Amino acid sequence: MTTKQIAVLPGDGIGSEVTSVAETILKAACAAYDVDIQTKNFLFGGCSYDEHGTPVTDDTLNSCLQSDAVLLGAVGGPKWDDLPSDHRPEAGLLKLRKTLGTYTNLRPIKIYSALMGASSVKPEILEGTDILIVRELTGGIYFGQPRHTKEVDGDTVATDAMVYSKSEIERVARKAFEAARKRNGRLCSVDKSNILDTSRLWRQTVSDLAGNYPDVELSHMLVDNCAMQLIRNPGQFDVILTGNMFGDILSDEASMLTGSIGMLPSASIGDKTGLYEPVHGSAPDIAGENKANPLAAIASAAMLCRYSLDLSDAADNIEAAIDDVLATGYRSGDIYASTQGEILIGTKEMGEKVFGELKKKAITR
Repeated sequence: MTTKQIAVLPGDGIGSEVTSVAETILKAACAAYDVDIQTKNFLFGGCSYDEHGTPVTDDTLNSCLQSDAVLLGAVGGPKWDDLPSDHRPEAGLLKLRKTLGTYTNLRPIKIYSALMGASSVKPEILEGTDILIVRELTGGIYFGQPRHTKEVDGDTVATDAMVYSKSEIERVARKAFEAARKRNGRLCSVDKSNILDTSRLWRQTVSDLAGNYPDVELSHMLVDNCAMQLIRNPGQFDVILTGNMFGDILSDEASMLTGSIGMLPSASIGDKTGLYEPVHGSAPDIAGENKANPLAAIASAAMLCRYSLDLSDAADNIEAAIDDVLATGYRSGDIYASTQGEILIGTKEMGEKVFGELKKKAITR
């Protein structure tokens, strides 16, 4: 049996609840393929600041780098909102991504047939929607310099610079082209090239790379139009490639197609250790109440299997187990509607239901 080391960063709020469930599912799914998952938990985010005075310690960063993958819960909460920016939980997340070199964020937007009615978008518009958003993660306006607030001629002026190099664009674009090759062969690159110099460089660089991927159909779209098209006709998209800030906004918009942000996993990958986390936040208002939806964390564990452990069959089994549980009518509070046949259950119970379906698949393997 092969052993893999996974660093677990539960984080704040509901993070510990959903990662605990995801850990159990991850271990069971991998054990069916003779892979033993060894996990070690580390403080991260607000809880790390409370204990160590920093949202992420050097020891935690080094442990993550030495692991085969990192499974993260969620960070942040009102308790830490007034801290200086470099001490806030979100600063720890940015530092972790930078340290791991995870310059590519993958966010699948999958519409489960059992949840068609949970979306605010009409089912006939949602039909056939299956999108992978590829977001550049370590460049752009979130990391650009200069970044400052100062007094200018008696007024307060804040500056955040959007900076991209050709090499940064090329490396994430290659990931997007490769992903499109494994899906339906269509890539839409999203920018604001009618206004921004960074977007004009983005569009030209992506276009230049397209010749290396003749089997992928490349198109371009302005970000404001893309925001509209995601609601108007989401089924037109296969893979969407875009920059850091645009990807942050568009992926959260697209999450509502699924009915709940609590359903969405993500993978952050590069050339080192991969980082896997649900898209949702720490939800401190329901922390400790067994109300959180663990399915995004479980689906993130599936992505960990697929992208860091090369266990696509294990990933498929996890995703199929989620589908089966939803089809049976079980729901967490965020996706529950008082319609006939739906059964409201808690975080732990949802994990147990997925575990039960997963074990059936291991037996029939």
